[in-house]
Amino acid sequence: MSKNDRQDYLRLLPSVERVLQEKILQESLAEFPRHLAADAVRDLLARKRMLILNAVAEELQGLKFSSAGLAKEALIAIVEQTLPHLRPVINATGVILHTNLGRSPLAPAAVQALKEIGESFSNLELSLKTGRRSSRYEHIESLLCYLTGAEAALVVNNNAGAVFLSLNSLAAGREVVVSRGELVEVGGSFRISEVMASSGARLIEVGATNKCYLKDYRRAVNGQTALLLKVHTSNYRIMGFTAAVPARLLVKLAAEYNIPCMEDLGSGVLVDLSRFGLPREPMVQESIGAGVDLVTFSGDKLLGGPQAGIIAGKKKYLDRIRENQLLRALRVDKFTLAALEATLRLYCDEAKAMRQIPVLRMLTISRDELLKRAERLSRLLAEQLAGCCQVTISHEHARVGGGALPLTAIPSMQVCLEPLLQNAGLLAAKLRRADPPVIVRVHKNKLLLDLRSVMERQDEMLVKAVLRALDAGGSPEEAGMEQ
Repeated sequence: MSKNDRQDYLRLLPSVERVLQEKILQESLAEFPRHLAADAVRDLLARKRMLILNAVAEELQGLKFSSAGLAKEALIAIVEQTLPHLRPVINATGVILHTNLGRSPLAPAAVQALKEIGESFSNLELSLKTGRRSSRYEHIESLLCYLTGAEAALVVNNNAGAVFLSLNSLAAGREVVVSRGELVEVGGSFRISEVMASSGARLIEVGATNKCYLKDYRRAVNGQTALLLKVHTSNYRIMGFTAAVPARLLVKLAAEYNIPCMEDLGSGVLVDLSRFGLPREPMVQESIGAGVDLVTFSGDKLLGGPQAGIIAGKKKYLDRIRENQLLRALRVDKFTLAALEATLRLYCDEAKAMRQIPVLRMLTISRDELLKRAERLSRLLAEQLAGCCQVTISHEHARVGGGALPLTAIPSMQVCLEPLLQNAGLLAAKLRRADPPVIVRVHKNKLLLDLRSVMERQDEMLVKAVLRALDAGGSPEEAGMEQ
């Protein structure tokens, strides 16, 4: 194609002002500033010019532009640009603690606490009893001690921070003994060995990858040993010909040498999940009960709260950690404390916690309940998508995620969509751009909507998003949905 031919196509593009005068954009100026609309139109026209200049001849045949059509495209771009960058999404992946999707959603009580604290001043560091300055950690310490049996507790920004601060406070310049098979790496290349090095502690590995005995720890202890560290391998398992030392025996060994024993539980859990058909995870209160001097764990995994790193244990060691100047660099704000306190209060009534903390609800909801939801959603979708998508129900398995229970496959129900007129990957991309975005899995040109990770209140939003993505044209009312 000649340069002159391309110039002919370029002349088909209307001016910026012509597009801005279209009714759809003029009406939008009541909501969006004119300069935002003008920038969107300029960007759109620039992309169209590049399309013309780079396209092959066949791609340009029959190419037409209308100012009305361009105005509609520009408005879509304006709306997308003005949406918040961090947005709520519907997690239909079947991975409950999905790190990329923000891990655990908060309980309604925690959300309400965030609202109340966020829209007002608070007694963050003020004692209402004395009128004097107080510690922000007082708001959750007694509650953590009550739930775990610890003498004292502290909260920092995340569990990596909790491990780092503990080691820096108690073992900087000295040795920390840990089993070679417990040198974990979690998401974001967080390695326990590198955190130890950053803290100033010197790592002493003992045992083999698959086997470690108490005698291995004992041989490593010397005058430079600051503490014994046990790490729960929450995101992987070593199976087969294995041996590991339980925390209670490490506690006794540490006591012989008058050094502390510390355990990093990673995910951390306060309820016995085995009662609900899940594998048993070590509970924080069990480690404290076994005499472990310091226990660290996360707030936003199986606990179901906000991102936080919790340190619980003996007061004499927590006092030393509080004196560390790095605590200020890792400290939590009022929002973390508010959400964490509200979450922990739910655990005072375990049955209430199981009902109201979303992660616990997702982990323990029965397959029969999921089947009822799947049947309802598949029926609504099948009615609207006849001729463009085949809708079925699949009995599959969900995952815990978040570096917890790595071998556990939880029975779940999936609504499967097999588009007949378009590629499933393209449909998944459309769902990611929906409002709210829907994140799904694609397998063999099928979209898999796993309901175990979808909150019940999101079912109707999920159906609406799918209908819009497939341009089914059916309204929510026509699909039999309540508003």
